[in-house]
Amino acid sequence: MAETWKATDTGVLRLPSGRLVRGRALRRPLPAGPTPTYAVHLLGKRSPEVPWEARWLRWPDFWLPSSRTEARAVLGEAWSRAGDERVEIACGGGRGRTGTALACLAVLDGVPAGRAVDFVRRNYDRHAVETPWQRRYVRRFTD
Repeated sequence: MAETWKATDTGVLRLPSGRLVRGRALRRPLPAGPTPTYAVHLLGKRSPEVPWEARWLRWPDFWLPSSRTEARAVLGEAWSRAGDERVEIACGGGRGRTGTALACLAVLDGVPAGRAVDFVRRNYDRHAVETPWQRRYVRRFTD
């Protein structure tokens, strides 16, 4: 089992199950501490190469994932792997797309869909999930 994140590490969100997932902005330097073992990059164009396993999910800035089906599969895998791996969710700024994806992980973890955005704003970044359609996406994530 890989060394996991600590809840005190920069940008780490603790889900109700105890899973830890780091959110971050790809435009900023990599935070100090352990590197991810698996990352999901939420970008409109192919993500940069990193020395750990990473998955690119096409997701234009301020919008929604290009494929709802692919997003559900990728985020489901991230949630599952966060049980015993260092999983990172990242977009350019680390707030809108990253916050939306973290809220979706919270829904998968048992947070009611109508409360997931507030959960992420309280526990990750108060500005997470930037647009009305991102909030609606989270509410309908498991529909």
